[in-house]
Amino acid sequence: MSSVKQEVSELSIPVPWGEIRGKAWGPEHGHPVLCLHGWADNCGSFNTLIPFLPKECRYVAVDMPGHGLSSHRPPGVFYSFPAYAADVRRVAESLSWTKFSIMGHSMGGNITVMFSALYPEMVDGIIVLDVFGFVPTDPKEIPRIMRQGMEEMLKFEKKAEEKKRVYTYEKAVERLLAANPTLSERSIQTLLERGLTRVEGGFVFSRDLRVNFKNIERITLEQSLEMQSLIQAPVLLILADKGFSPASRESSQKLTSKLLQVYQERNDTVVRVPGSHHVHLDNPEVVAPFICDFLQTKVLSQQVKA
Repeated sequence: MSSVKQEVSELSIPVPWGEIRGKAWGPEHGHPVLCLHGWADNCGSFNTLIPFLPKECRYVAVDMPGHGLSSHRPPGVFYSFPAYAADVRRVAESLSWTKFSIMGHSMGGNITVMFSALYPEMVDGIIVLDVFGFVPTDPKEIPRIMRQGMEEMLKFEKKAEEKKRVYTYEKAVERLLAANPTLSERSIQTLLERGLTRVEGGFVFSRDLRVNFKNIERITLEQSLEMQSLIQAPVLLILADKGFSPASRESSQKLTSKLLQVYQERNDTVVRVPGSHHVHLDNPEVVAPFICDFLQTKVLSQQVKA
């Protein structure tokens, strides 16, 4: 399977606090596909995958607020999944997209699924990469997590203007590799293209430090299942065998297995592939055939019928 060199253009979408930046591939009037990256990544996460995907689509990958080249949220404002879902709505409106497909990796996959539940009439295909689409939290844990996230934010605000650490490029590579030991060197360099800003004496990470804080807006399994039931579009769920492990997160396997069961009952496509959490970036040829098949059979062929 060979990738084809495609024209890529930068784009900027105005939002009330600045701009959301991103990149676009493919014909302007092609079938729209919005691509949402994972936590602490940026839209470069899709650079290697998109050239393998159907040429008749228009792919727009955005840097979520607080990531890559996009503006950070205003002071005092929390980062949360509902806020990101609203950003997706802003992007769609700015692009005049009324119906589109969404592909999301990790955090982007959670935003994808939440948006698709809130605006089911706008979404015609959902591709979720190495995450289950929701992060259900035990109701007993929610107050503790909310408080922790609030305390982190308040402590951060007291520090006044915290200077970001300045790195040499090599040290920045080391830092990102330490946080993501499974990423290939090529993938690290791809993410750093938008993940670093040049300053006097070296580089700083461009993302907002506040994206590291605990997400204070949590939902239970019951709420997750209610949202899942609102989704109308077909779903392709790609899980990496050495990827996201819910057991090591706040959500236990029991909660995610329930979500998985619902996807299967809905006749959605769940596939497991060899690879780590960033398999779509490190080894795009592993996931591309499943995505191509899904887009061709579940999305593009339906357009022809419509």
